[in-house]
Parts: sequence; structure tokens; C-alpha cells
Amino acid sequence: MSFLRSVSRLARVVLVTAIAASSVPASAEVPTRVRLGTVAWIGYAPFYVAVEKNLFKKYGVKVELQDFPDPALMPSALKSGGLQGAMYTYDLVINAAARGQGLKVVMPIDYSNGADALVADKSIRTVADLKGRKVAYPFSTCDNLLVAYALEKAGLKESDIQGIDTTPENVAAALTAGAVAGATYEPNITQILKLGGGGKFHVLFDSSKAPGLITDVLFFDAAYIEKNPKVVDAVMRGYLDGLAYLKARPDEARKIVAKVMSVTAAEVTEQQKGVYNIPPAEMSGYFVKRDDSKSLYHVGAGIGDILVKRGQIPATPAIENTFDLRFVSALPGAK
Repeated sequence: MSFLRSVSRLARVVLVTAIAASSVPASAEVPTRVRLGTVAWIGYAPFYVAVEKNLFKKYGVKVELQDFPDPALMPSALKSGGLQGAMYTYDLVINAAARGQGLKVVMPIDYSNGADALVADKSIRTVADLKGRKVAYPFSTCDNLLVAYALEKAGLKESDIQGIDTTPENVAAALTAGAVAGATYEPNITQILKLGGGGKFHVLFDSSKAPGLITDVLFFDAAYIEKNPKVVDAVMRGYLDGLAYLKARPDEARKIVAKVMSVTAAEVTEQQKGVYNIPPAEMSGYFVKRDDSKSLYHVGAGIGDILVKRGQIPATPAIENTFDLRFVSALPGAK
């Protein structure tokens, strides 16, 4: 099976003003404001760069990135209008759609390829060793899928461990308070591995063993998309400019990302090894029905299966109703 990916520090708001002509009428004097919900995650580096370097400017939008300490709150913020869009793992969209909320994925952003992990005390050598032990992870976000996947591969179920519900940032505290393992993502993993002088914890299982399991996506409320298709397109194009900047000027870009994530540029370089930002030429493929982890149909079905078994949703929603593929096909470099 393949499924998907989780949050971050408290309230950081990054603003970028912009005026342009490509995605809004040329006569517009006031840029369209777009507030996107987010979390601290290395896969969102192109967005951080685009904001810092004013790369949304020529597309006529003003983008604000708002961190959520609990990403499970993003759907309600979208419903109330507090957010216009958000970026997070696909499981959040599946969960919301199963509850009747019309969220639509417009673009796959990245997939975790090692930057999400189940970390454990060094006395724990295998996932099977977790049986009957305390394991800390967020029950309502993507790393619970990583835990479920790792346990299944080891012949265990979630009922075989003592699960402790927490946020990604608080996994470290849970480990120091008695849990023997916990699931979270970067930069939290790096911080945990430094605890006790760097000799107490190790990575037991990471997302590189299940590429595509944790895929980040950009999504909006369906009603917002219908009213503002040019704005959605503008946000996506600004992101792609950020991705291009990241590749063209990696040293400068890493400094920007390091500042946003409160890590060093060297740590950014290391964390980037654990994530794959999806280029425009590959984006459309995620909306094609295939039996592999780079298809949202396949991944969404896997996520739905886990969430149903865990009692988090009553049934898996129709996968084709969870995305709007018209935008990626219009992007520069798309196939």
C-alpha cells in the first residue's frame, strides 16, 4: 500500500506584496491577497524563496504564509475564509472530503523521501521491538500513516503499541518523558537526534522506505477556485519561480530557507536529501489512475483505507472529487 504526509512552530506570518498582469487583469491596481496555511517543512522551500524574493509580484498576488501548530485546523480555516488555500499532505484533503468539505488539490508539491521518520531510543533495534511500548505520534496527521505502515510491515497493528497522541513538535518532549519512539518530520528529526549529546536516539524507519506515502499538495476550497481561477494559477506560477530560483541559486536560497526554518544552511542541505520537489513535467501524472505511489488515485485509496480502519472517517471519498487537474496542464514545462 501507499499513502501519505505532517506541523511546525507557532505563528510565523510572511508577507509578500505584488502587482502584475499575468494572472489578474492588467488594469488591477491592488494585488489579490492570498493567505496560505502551511507548516515548517523542507518541501515548501520554493514557497519560502518565492515569498522572500517577491517572485509572486509579476503575477499580481499578495501571498501570506501562515504557520499552523496543528494542521488539522486548516480545513476549518479554509471553510471560514481565514485561509484561501493551504499546503499539506494529501491525507488532510481525504479526511476533509470524507466529512463533506469540498477541498481540491490543484498541484502536487513534493513527496517525503526520508524527511519523515519513526525515531527511537537506541535500545529499540527493530519496529517489532515496539510491541507493548509507548510510541508518540500525531493521530490526526500524516505521520500516523507512517507509523501504521511501519507496524504493518513488521507484522504489528496500532493496537499492539501504546500510542501517545501528540503534535510533531512535541514528539521530542514525549521521548524525554518516557516514550521509546516517536514519528515526526524535519526539522524535528534533526533536533531529536541531537538530544543527549547525539547518542540516545536513532532513525528506526523513514519515508524513503515508502516513497509517495507522504505527498504534499497545494489545495483550495472548491468555491474559491471557481471564483478565482486566475489567482490559483498565479500562486502556482510564483511557486514554480521559487523552485527555479532554488535550483539556480542554491546557496542563497538555502540561507533563506534556513532563516525561515530556524536551522543552519548546512542542515537545509542535509534535509533536502529527504524530499523530492515534483517538477512541472511530472505533476500531471499524479492525477492519472495508476497502481503506484505517484498516483493520487492509488495513494488516496491507501490513505482512505487506513483512516477508515482507524475510525477517523466513515468511508473513503471519491478520489476524482478531491482534485482539479486543469491548472497543472497549463503550467510552463507541463506535459
